[in-house]
Amino acid sequence: MQFTSADPCGRTDRESLEDLPKAEFMMPGPERDRLVGLILNGTKTATAAMLLDYEDCGEPLPQVGDRSVLVDSDDHGVAVLTTTDVTVVRLADVTDQHAIDEGEGDTTAAQWRRTHEAFWDSPDYRAEFSDPHFPLDDDTLVVLERFAVTERL
Repeated sequence: MQFTSADPCGRTDRESLEDLPKAEFMMPGPERDRLVGLILNGTKTATAAMLLDYEDCGEPLPQVGDRSVLVDSDDHGVAVLTTTDVTVVRLADVTDQHAIDEGEGDTTAAQWRRTHEAFWDSPDYRAEFSDPHFPLDDDTLVVLERFAVTERL
């Protein structure tokens, strides 16, 4: 897709999009494509990650106004996402509303927690950390991010 309009800094839209970080949900494959579909149809407007994810990788937390390019399993940009809210809460304090806003079928925080703990406790996931024996309990800090599709590509 070719873009030709210029921004105030003199870059084309294409250059601006290429400067944005990728928003990648899950690993490439059917699950990523399912989540991308949920985002594009407006069902999924939130996500969550353990604070440890950011700390272990040395990455900054998302900030309101951050923009990223949502990519599909073929690494094609399909939309621009803009972060609309970021909060850090204890795992025990995730709300039913957040579970619903993640758009993956959980309608209560208890369902959401079971789903996420199963993923966060998986050997493959834990193997990605410098200390794979991290605790996962009520006090585990979770970064809750809300976003909006602000442009379709």
